[in-house]
Amino acid sequence: MNEPIVYFNKVSIKNNDKVVFSNIDLKVMSGDFIFLIGKTGAGKSSLIKVIHADKNISEGLGSVLGFSLNKIREREIPLLRRKVGVVFQDFKLLDDRNIFENLSFVLKSTGWKDKEMISSRINEVLNSVNVIENPKKFPFELSGGEQQRLAIARALLNKPKLIIADEPTGNLDPETSNEIMQLFKKLNSEGISIIMATHDYNMIMKFPGKIYRCENKKLVEVIAKKQSDN
Repeated sequence: MNEPIVYFNKVSIKNNDKVVFSNIDLKVMSGDFIFLIGKTGAGKSSLIKVIHADKNISEGLGSVLGFSLNKIREREIPLLRRKVGVVFQDFKLLDDRNIFENLSFVLKSTGWKDKEMISSRINEVLNSVNVIENPKKFPFELSGGEQQRLAIARALLNKPKLIIADEPTGNLDPETSNEIMQLFKKLNSEGISIIMATHDYNMIMKFPGKIYRCENKKLVEVIAKKQSDN
């Protein structure tokens, strides 16, 4: 039987001393595409930070890709993060480095040393997300959609089993948002699990997956109308 790649059992999460989630359960299986919805401040970003080991669990049991979030050691966190790609709303690209340097920085910081292997992997991920710009261009020379594709390429560098995305279409126009969602669906079809926080309900209807609402310190699965009609 397959083990969940993300498992929460009666988990509570706090921001400083404020309880954001209380006693929540979550199972993410390999190949899942999960949307996190809810109002601003409902805890979507906090949940994503916990999955990425950027925030601690207050109570309960949690694990991600075999790493216990209760017992994870400081030196193990980089090992977990190599298996989890992260995509942000505001891209978080390094504006003082070109496309190639943005990606090589990540590979070098996660232990890659061979220049040919680094170059090969960068070309591979850029092709996979259809970034065909000159790799010597800087992020500020790219459109918003191209910057987000570059951010997704960065998340793919270490061949993650899971990508977590925090409002990845939040700064994009509808047409570009649609293209980015098509890309996420393609990655999901290739076996990468996706957890995406979003306010874009149109995208949820067009690209159905499992939906969890963050509300009143709870995490509740929602059945979308479009899914129930199929």
